[in-house]
Amino acid sequence: MARTSPSLVRRIGLAFSVLFNADLAARLQGLQHEGAQPPAPAAPVPAATAQPVIVRETTPEAALQLLGLLQRDARFVDFVQEDVAAYADADIGAAARVVHEGCRKVLHEHFSIEPVRTESEGSRITLAEGFDASAVRLTGKVVGNAPFTGSLSHRGWRVTETRLPKLADSHDARIVAQAEVEL
Repeated sequence: MARTSPSLVRRIGLAFSVLFNADLAARLQGLQHEGAQPPAPAAPVPAATAQPVIVRETTPEAALQLLGLLQRDARFVDFVQEDVAAYADADIGAAARVVHEGCRKVLHEHFSIEPVRTESEGSRITLAEGFDASAVRLTGKVVGNAPFTGSLSHRGWRVTETRLPKLADSHDARIVAQAEVEL
């Protein structure tokens, strides 16, 4: 069966899906080339350098608050929840521009963000032994131990400061957009 290219609307929806789902992003990265196999698991970390994994429970309030801010300033939830199949690509593009501007405003207002790596994408870099595996993900054919030399396909992003507003105890963060009733 022949594949057809997804419409602009579908690509925007997929982009948001990848943005908020790290597992999906990793699978997609492994399938970038037609017929490619999913990436092989990373080589095990030698026991001498392995750090114990500490699992901690998180609460959803900050994520819900961010989703609420994205809805307020970018109508993000409205856009993603809308079935846009019937709309023309030009209409979707115009809506995407508004959503993009609002999302960008929220990021700039509430976060300071910097690249994880300062090199240009596409540059050849070498990762020395002991590199921060939480900040750099190895993809492709990962064999052996550091140092690793490869091409930087994405510089990554790191949040250096978060400025989310304080919430009143009575605020229900699960309501990311109130229903509106016009009288």
